[in-house]
Amino acid sequence: MLNFYKKAFITFIALAVISIALGYVLINRTFPHDALLPAQDSAHAWRMEAVSDISASGRSSIEINDATFGLNVGFKLSEQAKYPYVSLVMVFAETHEVEKFVDLSQYRFLDFSVKCKPANVLTFSILTIDDKVTDPKDLGTYRIPTSFFSCNEQWQKVEIDLTRLETPQWWLSEYGLELSRQAYRLDKVPRITFGNSFQSPFDIESNVQIEQLVLRGTNWRYLYIYAALMFLVWSIFAVWIVKLHTKNLMLSLTEKLQKDRPLIAYQQLSLDSPRDRGNAAILRYMATEYANPELNLEMALTNLAVSRTKLNDVLREELGYTFVTYLNKLRLTEAARLLATQQHLGVTEISYSVGYKNVSYFHKLFKNEYGCAPKTFRDTYKPKNTD
Repeated sequence: MLNFYKKAFITFIALAVISIALGYVLINRTFPHDALLPAQDSAHAWRMEAVSDISASGRSSIEINDATFGLNVGFKLSEQAKYPYVSLVMVFAETHEVEKFVDLSQYRFLDFSVKCKPANVLTFSILTIDDKVTDPKDLGTYRIPTSFFSCNEQWQKVEIDLTRLETPQWWLSEYGLELSRQAYRLDKVPRITFGNSFQSPFDIESNVQIEQLVLRGTNWRYLYIYAALMFLVWSIFAVWIVKLHTKNLMLSLTEKLQKDRPLIAYQQLSLDSPRDRGNAAILRYMATEYANPELNLEMALTNLAVSRTKLNDVLREELGYTFVTYLNKLRLTEAARLLATQQHLGVTEISYSVGYKNVSYFHKLFKNEYGCAPKTFRDTYKPKNTD
């Protein structure tokens, strides 16, 4: 059985390592966590642009102070234009690259830390494809799901739910869409923007700082795949262990029974086996009286009319056992034979028939001897010849 335990342990460790490694990969994919800042470590390449209402005859201004480790932008809103605006635009493309789409559908939240001076209410928007409206060559036709967040002169955490943004009413009206058509996609996003709102202060030098910009999501498909794989792999391992254990237990029991067969006095010992008649008488007595539940060392000494030393010397020289050990060997070996060949006999009946009055004690001795309970032995060991 030692080889079985070694093989089972090595296989278990190998499967555990594989399970942990696979779990690390798939669980990370279940809960993607990708930073956009700092720029050099971003999961998606991007460049920063600043736009304002100057193109619409406005006088608002915006300037990017830093876009490497964090976003730092200064701006001043002017009421000159009909709809004043400034925007900090994160374009998903390298510098001088053509704008491209990124798939943000695996993400649920955008987290970041923000600080504003003075206090402000800003917008966060995503540009995304609308199948009925969008012309990829015209940015004005992209749907712009939006959310609002406030900030002040103290750093604070903001969490934007990317799945619960609202498309502005004016955009829906512009393209004749019903106000209830709020559904949008995140699989083709060319840019995201941070901009002012109608509650932003006018004609005041303002500053916004954004750090720790992180995309978080959930994709349960990978967790389901992992759970299914683990169930399959460990189920196969469990079945394999049971079969291997049964096979090795069978081999171990067969080997032990073959090894102990010479100890079965009632089958193997005769007048020819011991060195003299005195020895034969002792062994014959053990072979015929082992099933007597009252048999003990004192009874044997009385009936055989020999000394304790003589009895123990004979058993040690002939078989290498003490009286009690040999008596249990005889009883347990016979019990094993009966379990294997006499299917109609119950375990309790067999226990009594080989000399044990206490069934629990019999179970304990049998398990110590054969490494399994009597019932398991009967279910596992199949003798080649039960005649």
